Amino acid sequence: MKPKPIHFRLYFAILSLLLLSPRLITSVRAQQEICTQPFQPVATPLTELGNNPYVRMDGQTTTFTGGPYPDGNNTRPAQHEAAGLAEAAKIVPLNKKGQPDPQGSIVMLSIGMSNASSEFNNFMKLAHKNPEINPQLVLINGAQGGQTAEKWVEPDSLPWQMAQAQLNRHSFTAEQVQVAWVKETLTRGGDFPIKTQTLEAYLEAIAHNLKINFPNIKIAYFSSRTRSYAYWRGISPEPVAYETGFAVKWLIEKQIKGDPALNFDPARGEVKAPYLSWGPYLWIDGTNPRSDGRVWTAEDMTADCTHPSPSGNQKVAEMLMEFFMSDTLAASWFPVGAHLPPTQPPTPIPTDVVAVTPTLVQPLTAVASLTPVPLALLTEQTSSTPVAGPTVTSASPAANTRWMVYGVLIIASLGVGLAASWFIFRRR
Repeated sequence: MKPKPIHFRLYFAILSLLLLSPRLITSVRAQQEICTQPFQPVATPLTELGNNPYVRMDGQTTTFTGGPYPDGNNTRPAQHEAAGLAEAAKIVPLNKKGQPDPQGSIVMLSIGMSNASSEFNNFMKLAHKNPEINPQLVLINGAQGGQTAEKWVEPDSLPWQMAQAQLNRHSFTAEQVQVAWVKETLTRGGDFPIKTQTLEAYLEAIAHNLKINFPNIKIAYFSSRTRSYAYWRGISPEPVAYETGFAVKWLIEKQIKGDPALNFDPARGEVKAPYLSWGPYLWIDGTNPRSDGRVWTAEDMTADCTHPSPSGNQKVAEMLMEFFMSDTLAASWFPVGAHLPPTQPPTPIPTDVVAVTPTLVQPLTAVASLTPVPLALLTEQTSSTPVAGPTVTSASPAANTRWMVYGVLIIASLGVGLAASWFIFRRR
């Protein structure tokens, strides 16, 4: 058998390489998009620090002790728990005017920056597939890329407008929002406790603005940051990321101690804020397992070592789901059967996409940067179609573009190869 000319073998080798290149490039790119910074111990999680003093990474011993709640505790004080249960009992389905309605909705809204947006998006996907969740619960992602804590201080600022627009886009109103999940931060490093106290002040403003913009809100759950694998310098480095937990702790403690600026009880005067509680505590000291066995690796973060990767988003989503499925305050509105008349069967699940069980709304797309995002860009990135169906899978525009480029390259290589072969064959 006559061997094939060398140019044909070379041509087929190049063609095979081009056909395999998408997977090779995708694999290399995926590795490049994952954080590669080494692990450095930062601190003991607040949930395990108890009444022990916080020691900063530089060896500075502070006078601040741990525990999400006062006295080093991980659970709400009895009086605050009782008050929370009373507020939770008021959460019932509301119509668009904010009036109790058996056919209405309970809207839970997320507030925060890019990390919160991508994490809440994964939480919504989990909720959408979970048959144990109240069919009248509506999850809406109001967190937005680039909108760090200081951007939410004014009640009519851009991020609040965008959160309201997200509600309106899906035919819900501000009067139907009764629960919020808030996760916020400030960028860059800073001195402790000054930077943390600044964040606490901004979180207090957010609590006020929740009540201003959503008059029927009852409970706001706050979470602090996930761990960073950047240290001292970066978008949101350690130990500042850890110290966001103190900002949440101090804010909630102020309400527990009866600060009138955070009053939620009309019997005690003007209501200035919703009832405040910790949501899930998300911070984990990297590969040092937390008491629940969870770890947070570099692979749980993107290349900037600050934003969660797909695995990081999934871990946070699972912590959110575990928290709300077990929280005593959420028991009256989060699971199936909440507020349904005991003598009647559950309301049949309608086929209308807005009332899917649970109603799931596409979030504002998180951008991989903690920088201001123009209104026009946010508008373009916002989906206006509720998700219908048990799964949410769609290729990103970047992925579609990448595969189009691969296709063009392959077709071009075929054309060049055939033309070269024809030219060489003619010369022979």
